[in-house]
Amino acid sequence: MASSTSAMQSILANPMIRMTTRSRVNQFTIPSVYMPSLRRNSSLRVRSMAEEPKEQSASPVTPSPPPPKPRAPKVSTKFSDVMAFGGPAPERINGRLAMIGFVAAMAVEVARGQGVFEQISDGGVPWFLGTSVVLTLASLVPLFQGVSVESKSKGVMTSDAELWNGRLAMLGLIALAFTEYVKGGTLV
Repeated sequence: MASSTSAMQSILANPMIRMTTRSRVNQFTIPSVYMPSLRRNSSLRVRSMAEEPKEQSASPVTPSPPPPKPRAPKVSTKFSDVMAFGGPAPERINGRLAMIGFVAAMAVEVARGQGVFEQISDGGVPWFLGTSVVLTLASLVPLFQGVSVESKSKGVMTSDAELWNGRLAMLGLIALAFTEYVKGGTLV
């Protein structure tokens, strides 16, 4: 058994031997084992980009200090950067307002039985404007002081969780208003 295996390996390993098969389906000679040519490709050159080793002095080797910790990129405090389309303020402010608005709309609807449109027309505009101004200023003050939102993320209260909660609150507020409009009355 071992002799037949070694004989087969030597036949397959020899690049000078080509094995071909012919079948009734395929009338062309096709090599069953492809052996690449061993000719050198003269156009292929390999270059090493390694640096030459530096000469070592006679002094004992001292360990190098650890590299400095990477600093967080400095946060821009310019108004145009903070309020830019991809900036840190717009989506967060709108999300925070939507979270407050959704909870307040549902609470007033459960307590008084008023829908969203009835709440707005019954003196809700001053409350909306006052809350918007206070939350916008409270959100912008830390950003103008250079505090990043990610630096205040800890545990479950992360900046990503706040973004997703804000997005869902925006969708919830729109869905509440749309449902009340289609239904013609309050949701609850």
